[in-house]
Amino acid sequence: MCLGIPGQVVEWVDGTDQLATVEVTGVTRKINVGLVREEGLELGDWVLIHVGFAMSIIDETEAAEALEGLRMLGTEYEDEVEQIARSRIE
Repeated sequence: MCLGIPGQVVEWVDGTDQLATVEVTGVTRKINVGLVREEGLELGDWVLIHVGFAMSIIDETEAAEALEGLRMLGTEYEDEVEQIARSRIE
């Protein structure tokens, strides 16, 4: 199962702002934010991440609700977080 996981943008990685460091449940990873950058994405914003790409910008309340719902999934949620921890976008 593939899930979208909320993460918070904490740092721009490259000069074009297409890559960002995002914190997801205590894990930081580089992701591609090119799909949502023109929507006004800023540091501190929350995004919904799928396979290393930010798919949409979400608010903090929606992020918290999504994370709580995902935690209830148990193994599927843990597998998705593990995939994020292993992913690398350079």
